[in-house]
Amino acid sequence: MKKKNIIKIAREVVKIETNSLKKLEANIGKSFEQIIKTIVNCKNGKIIISGVGKSGIIGKKWSATLSSTGTPSFFLDASNASHGDLGQITSNDILILISLSGQSEELKNIIQYSSRNKNIKLIGVTSKKDSLLYQNADLKFLLPSVKEAGPGNFVPTSSTTVQIALGDAIAITCMVYKKFGKLDFKKFHPSGSLSIKLKTVEDLMLLGKRIPFINENVSMKDALKIITKKNLGTLVIRNNLNYTTGILTDGDIKRISNIKLTFENLKLKKVMKKKPISVDKDMLAAQALSIMNNKKITSLCVHQNNKKNKTVGFIHIHNILNANIT
Repeated sequence: MKKKNIIKIAREVVKIETNSLKKLEANIGKSFEQIIKTIVNCKNGKIIISGVGKSGIIGKKWSATLSSTGTPSFFLDASNASHGDLGQITSNDILILISLSGQSEELKNIIQYSSRNKNIKLIGVTSKKDSLLYQNADLKFLLPSVKEAGPGNFVPTSSTTVQIALGDAIAITCMVYKKFGKLDFKKFHPSGSLSIKLKTVEDLMLLGKRIPFINENVSMKDALKIITKKNLGTLVIRNNLNYTTGILTDGDIKRISNIKLTFENLKLKKVMKKKPISVDKDMLAAQALSIMNNKKITSLCVHQNNKKNKTVGFIHIHNILNANIT
């Protein structure tokens, strides 16, 4: 096969699937809104997702994405449901069945079971209005009729792409509706590269006695001893009310010593840099690193609740780099 033909086929596949997604977008309306409200208002039951074949594989993906974004759910294997696993479905549960045809034999027992229990809400996702699933579902989402990619229009491609995208749309909409943010997301992803990206300043900052605090009335002579002991190259200067009033780095000390030969008796409040840069403890560590790089500094004061004059932590560039954040 010629290289030109390979590229042409691949681009055609993407084009066909893109057109399918546009059809899905047009189908999102009131029925989708009802499904979202039903899911987010589920307080006493479970969110259960089931499907057969590739729809089952996609159902597992739906469940994983929902769970990781603040909507706990689990996948029920349709084949096992008829052999005892129907017991996993109980009153007040929301059951989401995904089936392109809506007629899959394995789903019939699940549909019958949920229909007998009026306290189970059945959401049917299918492309066939005359199907068993569509006719028996309490809430229905009609998937668009799409052209499958490839010769003969028989390989599940566009139809599965549409199902995946719909699941993502449901999960993200529920996430936004619940105001589930990046800090909530981080709690569910404590390991791996994603966890590293989501680390906040609070996760890495120095606390308590490790913060290089010093009073503004201390002399430069004593400050030299403390900055050497702390070994952070920086002092966070506070007044008698413990409000942060300035900052002093070892670079500042060198510059002052070159200007004034008798600098050791000077009080810090006379030589410090006022209004030091401070970041919120909930800021992503990667963003704090970016600020350091842009400002060409190696450390930041940390505050909370917009109280920039009340330092609660201290973060050095090494704290961030040692956490493999770049």
